[in-house]
Amino acid sequence: MSSLPQRVLRAVGESPVAEGVANVQTKVYGPLLRWAQRSVFHTDALGHPVHPMLTDVTLGCWLSASLLDVAGGERARNGATLLVGLGMAASVPTALAGAADWAGMHGEDRRIGAIHSLSTDVATLLFLGSLVARLRDDHATGVRLALAGNLVAAGAGFLGGHLALRNRSM
Repeated sequence: MSSLPQRVLRAVGESPVAEGVANVQTKVYGPLLRWAQRSVFHTDALGHPVHPMLTDVTLGCWLSASLLDVAGGERARNGATLLVGLGMAASVPTALAGAADWAGMHGEDRRIGAIHSLSTDVATLLFLGSLVARLRDDHATGVRLALAGNLVAAGAGFLGGHLALRNRSM
């Protein structure tokens, strides 16, 4: 019997819904994907893809913001807001590097990558909402959106980590 994570990966990798998501992403982002594959975000200069490295910056900022929210209280609001903003800025090159890697995938990996990408889009939108709420002095909403964003990002990271470690492709 396979473990729950293995069953989740198999379900996503074999899913016709994931295939549909991948097809839509390819159509919507086609020109951007082709550009990203020729850009500095898709290079062998380091001997491996840059996307996993960049995720550490983005996710590190966002997780640190939530830690400040939970442990730092009111004194930490400015620092948490700054970290959410820095994570948003870092998410752009991170997404471009991931898109460049994903554009060359096929089959199960393409489907898993599509759901990974969709999930990271949702997490990014939650963090954007968090930033907007914080800048409007609605810190409680900003904190809740950031916590939700971190939960979604963790699920996305599970899928992306599978691709990176199993295939060394992300």
